[in-house]
Amino acid sequence: MAIFTILFHLLLLISLPLADANSEGDALYALRRAVRDPNNVLQSWDPTLVDPCTWFHVTCNSDNRVTRLDLGNAKLSGNLVPELGKLEHLQYLELYMNNLEGPIPEEFGGLKSLVSLDLYHNNLTGTIPPSLSKLSNLRFMRLNGNTLTGRIPRQLTKLANLKILDLSSNDLCGTFPTTGSFSKFNSESFLNNPRLEGPELVGFVRYDVGGCN
Repeated sequence: MAIFTILFHLLLLISLPLADANSEGDALYALRRAVRDPNNVLQSWDPTLVDPCTWFHVTCNSDNRVTRLDLGNAKLSGNLVPELGKLEHLQYLELYMNNLEGPIPEEFGGLKSLVSLDLYHNNLTGTIPPSLSKLSNLRFMRLNGNTLTGRIPRQLTKLANLKILDLSSNDLCGTFPTTGSFSKFNSESFLNNPRLEGPELVGFVRYDVGGCN
């Protein structure tokens, strides 16, 4: 019986990474189903494979966990999907210069390993999710060149590791933060937002006044 018990535990340990890999494959395949792909760049994304690490434009680590998604300038159109928020080991989400539309899913706040969020030059709409403030490892956030609206969430100033921020060329409104990690960014990060009224003057002007009607 001892041998069978050992074998059972070994099989369980082997199956756990496979289950995680399959769930990551399911999350990525949800994106494939949600977008139009005229150049067939996602043709290799076969959901019947054990894990997505052999798919083009997907990079995995030594544990077969997805760490990069490189689909910049791939002529994709359609919507982002909340399932991508399940990719807990993802470090680089590169979906810039496509024709993606609709909102940024609040579930992206679950990408706890994310270092770079590059969604610039798409047709994204809606507000910037405050849940992105949970991305404690984030260094690069480039959301410029979309049609994002609403106020800039003040929670984002808690992103202590943020080095590059570009929210320019959207339709954001109100004022922009000047505290926390945002203290290192100048007005260039916020250019070409016609309804954005300038920096928040702490102690004088509340961020929730002006230009958001």
